[in-house]
Amino acid sequence: MTVTERVVLVDENDVAVGTEEKLAAHERALLHRALSVFVFDRAGRLLMQRRALSKYHSGGLWTNTCCSHPRPGEAVLDAAHRRLVEEMGFDCALEPAFTFLYHAPFADGLTEHELDHVLLGRFDGAPVANPDEVAEWAWVPPAELEAELARNPSRYTAWFPLALTELRRRGLLG
Repeated sequence: MTVTERVVLVDENDVAVGTEEKLAAHERALLHRALSVFVFDRAGRLLMQRRALSKYHSGGLWTNTCCSHPRPGEAVLDAAHRRLVEEMGFDCALEPAFTFLYHAPFADGLTEHELDHVLLGRFDGAPVANPDEVAEWAWVPPAELEAELARNPSRYTAWFPLALTELRRRGLLG
């Protein structure tokens, strides 16, 4: 993360109200725009990533294919494509699915307070993950993933089970 990376601050209706340096937004628990990409293969498996240990929060935890923040002036879809390439080394067609708001404080004093845009994609292949972003990856069948998440929730990021539950509720998972 660079010190100049900025996020878009929003209200509960996703209306931009300003910008803030990314780390400061997480230190001050400011509501900001985020994105979560869920990529499935033709067999219906979800491409998961375990975040690099060096990430400023949630390092070493499993999560969806790609997670990030649009830059000021950048469309969510454009940011999703940019970060999918930067994190996982591939791109694919993406479709917006829904948004949700969540607030999750962490032990290190940082807080995720995000209006998260969830996007869905399809890809069949092996990603070329960026080791600065991703410690490892795996294709996981949704039923296996949900069972593992129920057994070991502490292995996953705070936003992941919220998004996964909404995907299931909307009939978009497996």
